[in-house]
Amino acid sequence: MIFTNSKRIEWLKEQYPPGTRVQLDRMGSDDPRPIESGTLGTIIAVDDMGTIHCNFDNGRSLGICPEADSFHKIIEQEENPAFEMSM
Repeated sequence: MIFTNSKRIEWLKEQYPPGTRVQLDRMGSDDPRPIESGTLGTIIAVDDMGTIHCNFDNGRSLGICPEADSFHKIIEQEENPAFEMSM
């Protein structure tokens, strides 16, 4: 069993608030029905054990374990503001 300290959990909650988009890179080898690598999802919560709960775009919901699973945050590129020229 992996224990996560309270500072680590607080950091995870700050880094992955509800609504954050993530991409799953790889599920740990112990999952009998892993979600396919590359699947995108939306964070719904980080619990007090440090599990990151996610609704994936393929319709599945699953908790990501940061110590066992590999994933990364999707950062939306901001559009450049349009510059208007006045004459």
